[in-house]
Amino acid sequence: ASMPTLAGQQRRVDDAALVLDVMAGKDPSDATTIERDAQPYAQLKANVKGVRIGLVNEYYGQGNDPAVKAAVLKATDKLEAAGAKVGRVSLPSVGLALACYYILIPAELSSNLARHDGIRYGHSSGSAATLAETYLMSRNEGFGDEAKRRIMIGTYVLSSGYYDAYYKRAQKVRTLLIREFDKAFADFDVLVSPTTPTTAFRLGEKSQDPLAMYLSDIDTVAVNLAGICGISIPCGKDNGLPIGLQVIGPQRGERMALSVAKAAEELLA
Repeated sequence: ASMPTLAGQQRRVDDAALVLDVMAGKDPSDATTIERDAQPYAQLKANVKGVRIGLVNEYYGQGNDPAVKAAVLKATDKLEAAGAKVGRVSLPSVGLALACYYILIPAELSSNLARHDGIRYGHSSGSAATLAETYLMSRNEGFGDEAKRRIMIGTYVLSSGYYDAYYKRAQKVRTLLIREFDKAFADFDVLVSPTTPTTAFRLGEKSQDPLAMYLSDIDTVAVNLAGICGISIPCGKDNGLPIGLQVIGPQRGERMALSVAKAAEELLA
């Protein structure tokens, strides 16, 4: 029998909630996981009446395509018309999030992938003649360019003489970001921003410019650094390319973020 396919079908917020229901919860083998809510995430209400929505000033400044910014603000106008309370909020350190992310994440990657030696874990080269060659050739063959780039950056920032200058300072910025988000969530239930500052670039256009690729992450990396939650939904198009609206919630705020996203999805349909 043929398997059902999702080809051609639009994904919905309810689908994301169902997937979260499967994924969420504490894994005894993963110290970074936390207990899930007792109630299923898929039981969503799309009502935004009285929900406090914050627009982060720093996410609507320079670098954002005017069409992207306009589409997201138009969507928040509709949320406000549906009863949400929309206001502005500032996260002064969010401009440092991208640099912070690309120090901390490569460092963690370098450390975690050190175990992929071709013997215990990971690809093992079939043409290596010695133990040293097994290590070198397995990692060279098994990792792609981006993985190698991040391993080298991560190893560099963790090395003697650079740890304090890069990794330790980036961890301090991460703490600062967490505090700023905590302060924002004291006044707002969710925050709303563009998902990316521009629509998609052409295939291969920036493959030789990793920094330009990384800049596409500027609106999303702070969520990962702060350990909070976010969801992206479509909110219009520019020249036929989809624009994303990001709804950010506090830690353990997945249900609220999903509910606001579901309301936006219905209002923008």
